[in-house]
Amino acid sequence: MTMHRSGAASVDAMIEDLRTLVEVESPSRDVEALTASAKAVAGVIENRLGGQAVIVESEAGPHVHWSGGGEPEVLILGHHDTVFPLGTLERRPFAVKDGHATGPGVFDMLGGLVQAVHGVALLEDRSGVEILVTSDEEVGSRVSRPLIEERALACGAVLVFEGAAEDGALKTGRKGCGSFEVTVTGLASHAGLEPEAGVNALIEASHQVLDIAALARPDMGTTVTPTVASAGTVDNVVPAEATVVVDVRVETADEQERIESAFAALSPHLDGAEISVQGAVGRPPMPESASAELFAVARRLFPALEGKAVGGGSDGNFTAALGVPTLDGLGAVGGGAHADHEYLVVDTMAERANLVAGLVRAIRKR
Repeated sequence: MTMHRSGAASVDAMIEDLRTLVEVESPSRDVEALTASAKAVAGVIENRLGGQAVIVESEAGPHVHWSGGGEPEVLILGHHDTVFPLGTLERRPFAVKDGHATGPGVFDMLGGLVQAVHGVALLEDRSGVEILVTSDEEVGSRVSRPLIEERALACGAVLVFEGAAEDGALKTGRKGCGSFEVTVTGLASHAGLEPEAGVNALIEASHQVLDIAALARPDMGTTVTPTVASAGTVDNVVPAEATVVVDVRVETADEQERIESAFAALSPHLDGAEISVQGAVGRPPMPESASAELFAVARRLFPALEGKAVGGGSDGNFTAALGVPTLDGLGAVGGGAHADHEYLVVDTMAERANLVAGLVRAIRKR
């Protein structure tokens, strides 16, 4: 068993590490940028925790995996990809002012990564702890999902370091979420000379939008929202093709099945039109029951903590669906995820690092 010295969490050191990560831009799908970011993440982990942070190559960009040795007991889960394109840092550089840290990715979720690492650093004994930082969470975790699920099952408990909910609440439940693309194929014709000879894909798509929107069940927590549409080529041609993209959020597995079945059953209203559908609810729902055990532990450590079910998804959806106890929203306290006003509240960083250490100790005593 390896023993390490522990001490109080240093906010100055956390700010230093946060600056290091933010200043290496890491947009999803940019493998070159993500490679540089993964090296920066690995460097922070090794500097604070010792050992070796392994770079796990993937087609989506490198993931980073670190183990404190011994039998795996708890997985600390995060991601280093961000939604911001290269060049955002120049326009919005890292800064600390009036108690807030700002810059691309400080809240979602580089601040959470830093707090997690410094929380583990407080432990004298780091055995049983694994850290997995993936490179494709913001684009659905298609590549990293098998690795996430493998390590979650091996460890038996998962702490997810996505940003906290409003007022610092932990995220005790998440909706399942997914995207569908509906493609309508019609038949082009001259819009002035013989519009009746065509099959108007735009009109068919309009029917489909109304049918799709009617699938929502707000009383069940199910939202079905058409978000992007395109059709046509020029103004004097009956459009031969149209597409509609739809965002879906569900709270239960039954609703997931209903929605997926409904999309598969979509049928055309116009003679000669054809419908094809791609997509699914890619992240299954994370029920609050999945977090109940770990949230109770967190409340014993910090009684003022609140829990909240939220609409957005994370990699915690995958681990919860496996039946692995999962607690989310342990990362930065702040707001503005994916927006220019993104920020992290500096005064909360040390407390969150202490929460990490306390949760890991409690999990290993189960």
